[in-house]
Amino acid sequence: MVKVIVAGFKGSMGNKATHMVIDHDDFELVGVFDPTATEQKLSEIAEFAAYDVPVYQDYEQINTDQADVWIDFTVPQAVYTNTKFALEHGVRPVIGTTGLTDDQVVELQQIAKERKIGGLIAPNFGLSAVLLMQFAQQAAKYFPNVEIIEMHHDNKLDAPSGTAVATAKKIAEVREAHHQGNPDEKETLAGARGADYEGMKIHSVRLPGYVAHEQVLFGAPGEALTIRQDSFDRSSFMSGVAVAVAKVGTAQELLVGLENLL
Repeated sequence: MVKVIVAGFKGSMGNKATHMVIDHDDFELVGVFDPTATEQKLSEIAEFAAYDVPVYQDYEQINTDQADVWIDFTVPQAVYTNTKFALEHGVRPVIGTTGLTDDQVVELQQIAKERKIGGLIAPNFGLSAVLLMQFAQQAAKYFPNVEIIEMHHDNKLDAPSGTAVATAKKIAEVREAHHQGNPDEKETLAGARGADYEGMKIHSVRLPGYVAHEQVLFGAPGEALTIRQDSFDRSSFMSGVAVAVAKVGTAQELLVGLENLL
């Protein structure tokens, strides 16, 4: 049994992750974490009435000797310290929270190396999103003119999404940086052309009714290619989280991207 702590269990993704761990035959929920929680036991919440596991509000309460994996769906302000805590206490992190800077990732990877422990930071746990990033990287070898549109619910805190940035990074690995479009173009409304990542434009849409969606648009003389993925329900991410929890024990370093465990 893989023993799991879920951080951010009161959020939408954390709630689904908690249910996934409970329902999985090979996982055992040994605790949940949220500094704002008032409960002492998860069973105090009606939907988890049958599960008498501890609710932790601070790190000092956590018995890390009883945990193998730390699932994190919290907030950008907390993800760095949460991941660092897990690594330093021998708990393998599976991080779905966005907001880590490149420098923070490098620092966390160094801690993992020193502690000889593996983990995973995943911009997206949806298998369709992981495949989209891989397909986009292949397409960019032949279609260097590309823009990204990501669409999410209107409660999302960060823009662009971690998935869009990860997609741009993967494309940049194989694409020669160059200026797209008219070199003399001017924005008559600031921001109309979107954010810029190494010459690629990223556009963020925030509307009610959406969950998580992304399009990567490639253009070339006389033709175009669009790659799109849609996540209509947050439950779609749980299969990827389950794969990560099951396989992260084989990781020898702090990996970035679910594709590294597939």
